[in-house]
Amino acid sequence: MPLSAPPSPRHAPVRVDTVVRPVRAEAPSGAVPFRLRPADREVLWLYLLTRVAVWTTAYCTRWLFPASGDARVPEPVLASFEHWDWGHFLNIARDGYFPGGPGEGDNREAFFPGLPLVLRAVHVLVPHWTAAGLLVSLVAGAVAAVALARIAALHLPGSRAGGRAALFLLVSPCAVFLAAGYSEALFLALALPAWLAARRRRWLLASVLAAGATTVRVSGLFLAAALVVLFLTTRRDEGAGRKREAAWLLLPGLPALLYFRYLYGRTGDPMAWKHAQERGWYRHFRAPWEAWSQTWHEAFDHTQATGYAAQFQADLLAMVLGLVLLAVLVVRRRWPEAVYIALTLWALGTSYWYMSVARSTLLWWPLWVGLAVWSVRRRWVTLAYLCLVAPLSTVLAITFMSGRWAG
Repeated sequence: MPLSAPPSPRHAPVRVDTVVRPVRAEAPSGAVPFRLRPADREVLWLYLLTRVAVWTTAYCTRWLFPASGDARVPEPVLASFEHWDWGHFLNIARDGYFPGGPGEGDNREAFFPGLPLVLRAVHVLVPHWTAAGLLVSLVAGAVAAVALARIAALHLPGSRAGGRAALFLLVSPCAVFLAAGYSEALFLALALPAWLAARRRRWLLASVLAAGATTVRVSGLFLAAALVVLFLTTRRDEGAGRKREAAWLLLPGLPALLYFRYLYGRTGDPMAWKHAQERGWYRHFRAPWEAWSQTWHEAFDHTQATGYAAQFQADLLAMVLGLVLLAVLVVRRRWPEAVYIALTLWALGTSYWYMSVARSTLLWWPLWVGLAVWSVRRRWVTLAYLCLVAPLSTVLAITFMSGRWAG
């Protein structure tokens, strides 16, 4: 999803035997899918501790980095999360997409309606809009953390890979956006259980959850494509049942079609969301090498304020990381995950400049799973990772919470 724009213009391969094998879906099990296991409770305790860390950072940020340098009274802690994209989600949830008619000018139609709809529903019970948004992300983030841990456990059963995957995600450099009223937590809360259901051959459940993910972000369509590849690479007998399951995989595209139809009815342009991104965030199509060159220029040629230049530098690094991840997935023949990452990188790497690439790493679950499995085989990986990302996570959280950077 887009963010506020600036003024206009190796790691080693994962050596894990289970990752080398071609993708096979897990056989259905008779276990209740939503029952918490001991490993899930450990993940939830970890999640709770990281939420305490986020709120501690928010409290300190209000006192140490006030909007006014001579402030005597800090702003409310909730103000730490009222920045950038949150305003768009709030406006949509409260006023709709076109309260003053088409052409209003704030390009809010660039954001898919899933989070605003959930936010509006929660607001019925929680009158404070920001608190409602934080509650949505709090619950969604817990679901996402447990689902990610379960996915990682499929790759290396009986190990601590599940908890490691959740840890690596929750302390990653851009993890503050999982706590804010942004769409990442809600998307993961739908996308990761969808992937887990597909791995267990529950295609109807996977399709319904993926459809929910598509209401939240256009990345849901990339997830749908990965589900199709996973279905095609799953070894099962052909028959009527398989054809029926294949039909369900069309479901994730329906929310996007409905949203495009809505935009067409209001603006006469079914691609109004894409054009809003172009107007507000310079997401015009450009060749990948041109996008890289432009981003490099903004990052290192002193054309932007240092804060925005740092953002571009982070996006360049994230793109390199994504390409390395894609290469590892291809070598390991993880075709479904490779499709998801490839489509994501294409979407992010073919605009005027890179934007939100670093933040998008939150949605790259193959990255967190791969790192977790690698850390089980190589003990030093966990320590090295935490020493590297801890300062970055803290700095980026403070920067976002103080309103000094879009993220």
